[in-house]
Amino acid sequence: MTGPEPRQESRPHPHGWLILDKPRGLGSTQAVAAVRRVLRKAGYGKVKVGHGGTLDPLAEGVLPIALGEATKLAGRMLDASKTYAFTVQFGEETDTLDMEGEVVATSERRPPLAAVAAILEHFTGEIDQVPPSYSALKVDGKRAYDLARAGEEVALASRRVTVHSLVLPGTGRGTVSEAGGGGGSPHPLRLDESPLHQPAAGPPPRAEEDLYSTFATTAGRPDPFDPAAPLELADSVTLLANVSKGTYIRSLARDIAHALGTVGHVTYLRRTQAGPFTETRAISLDKLEEIGNGARLEDHLLPLEAGLDGIPALTLDPESAQAARQGRVLSGMPHPDGLYLATSGDNPVALMELSGGTAKVVRGFNVPDTAE
Repeated sequence: MTGPEPRQESRPHPHGWLILDKPRGLGSTQAVAAVRRVLRKAGYGKVKVGHGGTLDPLAEGVLPIALGEATKLAGRMLDASKTYAFTVQFGEETDTLDMEGEVVATSERRPPLAAVAAILEHFTGEIDQVPPSYSALKVDGKRAYDLARAGEEVALASRRVTVHSLVLPGTGRGTVSEAGGGGGSPHPLRLDESPLHQPAAGPPPRAEEDLYSTFATTAGRPDPFDPAAPLELADSVTLLANVSKGTYIRSLARDIAHALGTVGHVTYLRRTQAGPFTETRAISLDKLEEIGNGARLEDHLLPLEAGLDGIPALTLDPESAQAARQGRVLSGMPHPDGLYLATSGDNPVALMELSGGTAKVVRGFNVPDTAE
């Protein structure tokens, strides 16, 4: 049994982002608690900590952790698009649509790999998707997963989500929505580690021959596959998807399997990007613990404004900055209408909405002036 953590001299509270590479088996709330504990141990006292988008315990990867005034931007991070690498295992569907659940359906059919690549366009763009029964959504005030675990029938309404891009790495096949999506460059996938939407194309095919006629041939283009060539059947595939908020990868995986005339579930799920934050800046739990043991937090802390990628800066003089900190309206601003990050020197002051030369505070930040 370990003793109490040693008391350290309190340091100025940090404001910014720690990007955690969350491992499997750890919940997002547990990750936030771990960061709080490490910061206390490092002498930062009681710091406000939040996260920018829940990751299921069985999922791993990018979990943005907001510190101090950056917690005011956590809601914006929830709305950001996210990129995932995920593996769909064909042949079994579970009640949770991942490895944690009980098998509820099986199929001997394995889809041709070429058919998997060809079907991706039917799941790109705006789609209607029914969330998993085992989800945190509320039904009559109760979490869906609590009702499902109690053996109750859970009926969740379909919702409109957007799949900006969906790619089968290594094949050169995939689709990108005309609406775009800012997926960024694909990241390396660990393929050795081995999820309802209604496709616009209609009901799923019933035989592998139908897969060719339905998905391999598109209007005005010949069949890109050689019918005489032997089919390369897939037991599983790993895909890379950039999606809007509210998209359930487990539902996406289930529906892809259904449309291919089989069933499936997710066996591997890794978030590689959340908004502007990529896995290249993510730190492991071991690195996090090093901060508690004396390593520099500043070596891993990203500034508050890193969560506002794409929002232009609005530089204020000291008098205007003080007015904005007091929530006052600024007038006579010769800038185009839109959302701006108002700054004073190197310090963020507020998010401000500018319209007709008048700027109003949307969200103020209480960040001490570094020059003080």
